[in-house]
Amino acid sequence: MRTAIIGAGIAGLAAAVRLAVQGHEVEVFEASASSGGKLSEFSLGDYRFDLGPSLFTMPQYVDELFELAGEKPKDRFSYQRLPIVCNYFWEDGTRIHAHAAKEDFAKEVEKVLDVPASRIIRILADAEKKYHVSGRTFLEKSLHKLSTWTNMEVLKALFKIPQLDLFRSMDAVHRRELQHPKLVQLFNRFATYNGSNPYKAPGLLTIIPHFEHHFGAYLPEGGMYSISQSVYELARRQGVKFHFNTKVDEILVTKGAATGVRTGNETHQFDQVVSNMDVFFTYRKLLPQQRQPERILAQQKSTSALIFYWGIKKRFPELNCHNILFSEDYPAEFAAMERGEMSDDPTVYINKTSHLVPGDAPEDCENWFVMINAPCDAGQDWELLQQQTRQRAIAKINNILGEDLEPLIEEEWTMTPPIIQTKTGSHLGSLYGTSSNSKMAAFMRHPNFSHRISNLFFVGGSVHPGGGIPLCLLSAKIMSEMVEHSH
Repeated sequence: MRTAIIGAGIAGLAAAVRLAVQGHEVEVFEASASSGGKLSEFSLGDYRFDLGPSLFTMPQYVDELFELAGEKPKDRFSYQRLPIVCNYFWEDGTRIHAHAAKEDFAKEVEKVLDVPASRIIRILADAEKKYHVSGRTFLEKSLHKLSTWTNMEVLKALFKIPQLDLFRSMDAVHRRELQHPKLVQLFNRFATYNGSNPYKAPGLLTIIPHFEHHFGAYLPEGGMYSISQSVYELARRQGVKFHFNTKVDEILVTKGAATGVRTGNETHQFDQVVSNMDVFFTYRKLLPQQRQPERILAQQKSTSALIFYWGIKKRFPELNCHNILFSEDYPAEFAAMERGEMSDDPTVYINKTSHLVPGDAPEDCENWFVMINAPCDAGQDWELLQQQTRQRAIAKINNILGEDLEPLIEEEWTMTPPIIQTKTGSHLGSLYGTSSNSKMAAFMRHPNFSHRISNLFFVGGSVHPGGGIPLCLLSAKIMSEMVEHSH
């Protein structure tokens, strides 16, 4: 079937590969000049930066695309596992190195916090159990098809719902299991992986540490951008045709079925259409005459971010590839974001790929991707918030690292929620579509297909199963299986 894909983000690229492998004739329409979406790159002077996602987990979903196409992944796409997933810092001088190996991580916690290693082993084992009970249901299958719920494995999983902590918050589970406040804070930060609030998000999200400490955290050779670039090249080898600088203005619908797309004054006929565009804008801009799923589109958005890209003319050996500098009052930080405000004491995340990719910064320098969680755009004064947050972040970094950072910043650019919406098409600058702050959140995400328009499908972080690279890749897998079964 002739298939149009709107958007060349990682989910659109994965969808293109999967559908091309199935034998469909695939064309991708991308409004910008290149592929990748959030997984893009840019340079400031002699410093290279990845625009968006900085953490790579579950690389098997990328490898699978090459295997489906009959290629060996390692011939086309290389990555290395990080021995330390993240370094954690507190302002009282406490530092924890989160080793990828769970036993080493547990020993580190015991040494630093005097907390029995068994607590870490136990909560990671609980995360693994929850993943095996629910992961394949909630992440790898459509929650909007009857066939999912008549599957025997899924029915077995439903009987184990009481074990999944769906009716407790992440924070409540972590306080119950970990007890030490710093350890609770460390594990609560995993809620930010999908832009949620650990004090509201269901305890099922305590499965997230399993992704890092079982499947591992990785950095691709050449940085995160090489993920999207390698999948783009794979799609081209599969015969996918790309139209860059080509904005889709409308999805054509005839007698209740998607029949093509319109770009400017041109119409293009297709048998099916896949949107990798944010689902909010897909309806508002491309399907304005169709009935809108208002309840879904009105859901609370995930958090956004203020991101500072800094070229730093010094090396900091105490910083690893991923680093978290915690706020003193985590509940207050999330309460501020719920009010649409920035915290006076924000947690600061620092990523530097130059730690492992020397060409990303000049000699004895580092490329810092500094991210502070922020509410999505509701008309705040982002210029003022950007200035205030920058000062607070630098003060925290100075205090923890014992450094005067300001004179070391020789290159700088900043993204605010409005800029994130403009550059990536994410509604209100939300990084992960809707939030996961309720026990029904997984069921309330938009499905990977349209109930009312046949031959119309959806992929990407704003639809099921959610945001982040692994889930975007899974959205393409779920969609392609639907197409295969329906035809």
